[in-house]
Amino acid sequence: MTVWVASVIIPPGMQKRRTVIFLVFTVLTSLVACRPAEGEPGEGGVAIQNVGSDTIVNLALAWAEAYQEAHPEVRIAVTGGGSGTGIAGLINGTVDIANASRQMKAEEVDKAQANGITPVEHVIASDAIAIVVHLSNPVDCLTLQQLSDIFSGKITNWSEVGGEDRPIVLLSRESNSGTHVYFLEEVVRLGEKENKTLFSPDTLLMPSSEGISAEVRQNPNDIGYDGLGYVTPDQKTIAVAASPDGLYVQPSIETVNRGTYPIARDLYMYTAGEPEGAIADYLDWIRSPEGQVIVRELGFVPLQAGGE
Repeated sequence: MTVWVASVIIPPGMQKRRTVIFLVFTVLTSLVACRPAEGEPGEGGVAIQNVGSDTIVNLALAWAEAYQEAHPEVRIAVTGGGSGTGIAGLINGTVDIANASRQMKAEEVDKAQANGITPVEHVIASDAIAIVVHLSNPVDCLTLQQLSDIFSGKITNWSEVGGEDRPIVLLSRESNSGTHVYFLEEVVRLGEKENKTLFSPDTLLMPSSEGISAEVRQNPNDIGYDGLGYVTPDQKTIAVAASPDGLYVQPSIETVNRGTYPIARDLYMYTAGEPEGAIADYLDWIRSPEGQVIVRELGFVPLQAGGE
């Protein structure tokens, strides 16, 4: 029998909220590529494969840890890799729950249906995408249009938006990230369906939210974006306005719930059809007040019915 141990790095600002260090699960050596079907008893009970969004991964790990403490018969294996990875696994039938920080695309739904799978969407929390810069950066406010111009490469110097005469260094998540896709569509392209603007080719693509945070802390020229749960006190967040004459708003749980912060989105889990058995129970628990308290603890935005 083989024991796998997956270590997870928790951002500094999240360590005091909740510590999620190890997920340990066992598999039969001769069946490394296999798992018990959902609802069938395995060696430790029911096995649930939960894969996808790196934005959600620490939240999913915290949920899995808490749920397994109360339900030791359920084993939940959580893996990141990006929203695209989780959705691809759902389409291929290798994932029970796909985590995504964006909605599935029409072509992804078509591929799933071609494989006999009907994806079902479950909103499990909300999130603000915070614009982050170095603490020493004097710029406090930006509009969505300015952000589009910055990340597309039209604005290249901080002096063009009221800052110092310094080159702007762009940081983004990689293209497999749901956060990357959302930011491209809603910020770089300003939510305009016919807009084909792209990220500047000079943009540095980072493999994780933690990677963006680390770079921003080191370089006063950087600008990046991160889910609210990954923002730490040693970064500065920019207040954002939807238009030049609009209200400049900082990202927070309260401004997302009020609908005043302009870069906010839901977070999702997808299942193959309506969930049943252990998966249905787990999703119900996630959306319950008990599960939503963990959302708030990790800095994300709980569903308004829970976590208050």
